[in-house]
Amino acid sequence: RAFPGVPRGRLYTIIMAAAASAAADGAEEPGMEAEAQELPLGCGGEGGSPAAGRSPEGEERRDPPQASVSNGGDAEGGKELVELKVIWNKNKYDVKFCLDSTGAELKQKIHSLTGLPPAMQKVMFKGLLPEEKTLREIKVTNGAKIMVVGSTINDVLAVNTPKEAAQQEVKAEENKKEPLCRQKQHRKVLDKGKPDDVMPSVKGVQERLPTVPLSGMYNKSGGKVRLTFKLEQDQLWIGTKERTEKLPMGSIKNVVSEPIEGHEDYHMMAFQLGPTEASYYWVYWVPTQYVDAIKDTVLGKWQYF
Repeated sequence: RAFPGVPRGRLYTIIMAAAASAAADGAEEPGMEAEAQELPLGCGGEGGSPAAGRSPEGEERRDPPQASVSNGGDAEGGKELVELKVIWNKNKYDVKFCLDSTGAELKQKIHSLTGLPPAMQKVMFKGLLPEEKTLREIKVTNGAKIMVVGSTINDVLAVNTPKEAAQQEVKAEENKKEPLCRQKQHRKVLDKGKPDDVMPSVKGVQERLPTVPLSGMYNKSGGKVRLTFKLEQDQLWIGTKERTEKLPMGSIKNVVSEPIEGHEDYHMMAFQLGPTEASYYWVYWVPTQYVDAIKDTVLGKWQYF
């Protein structure tokens, strides 16, 4: 009826041809599903499908959490670091070190920097650094200066060989003589008695050097004398009322001592400053608990421990 004058058979042929042509054109155009598959990953969900962000039940799907990444700042593995200036033999090293590490661990770090074995190091921060405590416990802060004193193996051998020979000669001479405290030159000092302000002694105990000078002792002329051990400068300061002698520890060739009869908790001690006995500097009433520490510090025996 819409096409008057057109035979029914001809009209049927035209309609069928048009339908076939429309079907063919529709097959060449991409559908919505094809368009969705061409979207890149992450754009509106995985694969770009409208339902890609939801689970089959219609619930929203959550992406798994991503691991955090360290930027390598001032902490390693969550540990708090402190910046130090390590000074040894006129060399300076800038070091970042864990604040909760011990003094012994810091010595290992210094070993890697300087080549000095830990046993050959004297490490100072407000006194001799305790190996068992952490840097936090001894209140080390950023920019702190850590002083290191120590010698190489070759230096130790060159210095200690003549010292040991001299020490053996002195011991041989001492065995031939009467006890030092009975000799006339020492009796005139010892007969004055124990000084009232001498430091207390502890018999049968060995202690490290105190952080304060050893004071209240007598020298050979009966004057008051004090000993100050400047470890960061590797010096022994011998002070009297008149003056203070600053002696490099390497210049002291030997140290001898002997308990005082009747007061064995105190010693008389001499520092050998030259080749003969005339060079001995005598100190009387040294508390016995510090005698070994004095010898080890001055003669460098600590380097073998």
